[in-house]
Amino acid sequence: MNTTSPALSSTAVLDALWRGSGLNVHALDRVHLMGSCEHSRSSFAVGAAAQAGVAAAALAATEIGAARQPGLAPQGVSVNMEHVLAETTGYFTLDDMQPEAWSPLSGLYTCGAAIGQPGWVRIHANFDHHRDGALRMLGLPPGSQTSRQQVAQALHSWNALDFEAQATEAGLVVAAVRSMKEWEAHPQSIALRAQPLISITQLDAGRSAAPRAWPAIASEALPLEGLRVLDLTRILAGPVTARTLAAYGADVLMVNAPHLPNIEAIADLSRGKRSALLDLRTADGMARMRQLLDGAHVFLQGYRPGSLQALGLGAETVARMAPGIVCASLSAYGRSGPWGDKRGFDSLVQTVSGMNLAEAEAFGDLGPRALPMQLLDYGAGFLLALGVQAALLRQATLGGTWHVEVSLARVAQWLVEMGRVSAMQQAEADHKTEGWQMPFTETVPSGFGELCAVRPSAELSRTPARLRRPSVRPGTDEPCWLA
Repeated sequence: MNTTSPALSSTAVLDALWRGSGLNVHALDRVHLMGSCEHSRSSFAVGAAAQAGVAAAALAATEIGAARQPGLAPQGVSVNMEHVLAETTGYFTLDDMQPEAWSPLSGLYTCGAAIGQPGWVRIHANFDHHRDGALRMLGLPPGSQTSRQQVAQALHSWNALDFEAQATEAGLVVAAVRSMKEWEAHPQSIALRAQPLISITQLDAGRSAAPRAWPAIASEALPLEGLRVLDLTRILAGPVTARTLAAYGADVLMVNAPHLPNIEAIADLSRGKRSALLDLRTADGMARMRQLLDGAHVFLQGYRPGSLQALGLGAETVARMAPGIVCASLSAYGRSGPWGDKRGFDSLVQTVSGMNLAEAEAFGDLGPRALPMQLLDYGAGFLLALGVQAALLRQATLGGTWHVEVSLARVAQWLVEMGRVSAMQQAEADHKTEGWQMPFTETVPSGFGELCAVRPSAELSRTPARLRRPSVRPGTDEPCWLA
């Protein structure tokens, strides 16, 4: 077991998050945290991270509600750790069937056996173009007929770091397994340590946009009622941010590209949102996007750094198009450093950052061990929701156009900084849904079938958080704001 400093409590993590966001410290008196980590077997403080992230995002929503309803007492917030951890599993079923989370070729492989350079790599192959690119690098036929055994055999002749480097150069998503010590010395890790966990910067300093008036709301309304979020995200962390804001009342319009694939979890992650399609490569698509920006309070995107800039939708450009808007950006590895534009996902960041090896060492496993949930995605999602709301509060009082940034790799560092959970603190049960009845679920109709999924985990004292819209298939709605 790792002998580094013991893990911080949820209360301590929440206090640091809240103060770091520059919000009213007296609001912390309205938070009640409860529960334990009994179904999450990890040597990292996954429970504290998840519970504090959800509590901070929910508390920020009540601060917005208090600003909009000055005659009412601010709401309290309660968060049960077991409920939060159920939410972070991403568990859902469609018509009583649980979809596969991973494609057959995704996962960990040993490397270098044939060249005397043993190592491990993780391949992310959930999207066909990523799968086929990795197969071509290995000299294997692209397509679903190539087997996992063929991939494993081909990797025997590769050094893990060489394979990662060549895959990165080709724009693919591959990660070599490192130790935490090796990652600490990596130039990208060093660059990340200079970046805040939640970056909130003003895009129009010196020419600040005026504060925007928020629409009036009734006493029984959710805190974010009438605030419009334009959601250009597809993979876990960004959709979690938008779904979290939707649970507190925001009008979220998810905009997908008709030519890009989605993951199975869209059925769960699009709860609470409307869903439209726009092709931003066309003049008509861009014209519709500009109309949407005119009416949005928040522009949320999770594309690889540089992707939207190439289309004319970088944060600085959006700030000029829609003064006073809050832009929110997610990335895998941050905005600077040698990997600043590198593609990545939660599982890969866990791998390169040493978390997989550290978990294996803690539990005596022979090979790398993943966290029991994709906490980097969910943690980043909750933290970005906090940052967005902190920026909205600044905009409403100070004016300006704001940019909020969170990266998965910086969230990984944050989790490591919390310390480690001792062996005696770890629960006996592994965090697995098979054979275990997932708690805190609700079953509702959706555009994908009958959906059973975990309810929002934060409880507001007067207006319960809820996802009022069923998930629908991409393109169900028109790309416009509701009156």
